[in-house]
Amino acid sequence: MTKDDNCRRLRCRSRGLTVLVLLMLLSGWGLRATDLRAEDVSGESMPVSDSTLFADETEGDTGPLNKYVADPLEPLNRFFFAFNDKLYFWLLKPVSVGYSQVVPKPARESAGNFFFNLKSPVRLVNSLLQAKFGKSGQELARFVVNSTVGVAGLWDPARSWFNLAPSDEDFGQTLGKYGFGDGFYLCLPLLGPASLRDGVGRIGDYFLDPVSYLYINNENEAALGIRAEDTVNQTSLRLGDYEAFNLASFDPYSAMRDSYIQLRNNKINDDPDR
Repeated sequence: MTKDDNCRRLRCRSRGLTVLVLLMLLSGWGLRATDLRAEDVSGESMPVSDSTLFADETEGDTGPLNKYVADPLEPLNRFFFAFNDKLYFWLLKPVSVGYSQVVPKPARESAGNFFFNLKSPVRLVNSLLQAKFGKSGQELARFVVNSTVGVAGLWDPARSWFNLAPSDEDFGQTLGKYGFGDGFYLCLPLLGPASLRDGVGRIGDYFLDPVSYLYINNENEAALGIRAEDTVNQTSLRLGDYEAFNLASFDPYSAMRDSYIQLRNNKINDDPDR
């Protein structure tokens, strides 16, 4: 076998690994809900991602909300919902279960703190754009304290020592504050539940996320590795949430759609500095 053949084989393997990591990453984006939470080492509830439908929405299908949700693409959305569901059970969940058996929970919680701290610019800038100056100041203080005393965000002394709770703001909420409606519901392949407004909002958040600049600088493998680790780590901390949501819903697709729209609108309509 020639040297060129060996090089081609190595390139193919590398591309295959990249695709696998990308699938894990994107499936995690699609299936995790807004405001996901896990317990930190101290036992307090803490957000570990930017976006949970499952925590407070497992009591049943919110059918009456259907009339408020524009869903002209429902047949296509249902197809992608089923696709994302299979991707979760066939790929993301097995990987996350194996990960949870190898990495102790305290270490996974610290990793969750690190990734949450890394996305502080998203929450800080969107708090400012929404004129939530109390939240933006608190978010800035959290970032400084956790990045220094908390050792790059591995711990959360800002919350446990100074009672500085994190905010939960993104560009989709900012657009909502400026009067943009949901548009219509979308279930995106790999990316999961969204609305037209929130889909546009994700573009804004992309450029506020420091990890995105690894892609811009063509360091794709490093960026994919970070994203995949974040996704698998978060999923390992909430295994069973998605399953419970499905079991509690007569029609999981409708429950996901209605819960998502309701939760997003509740976040947009909150008090300025609550």
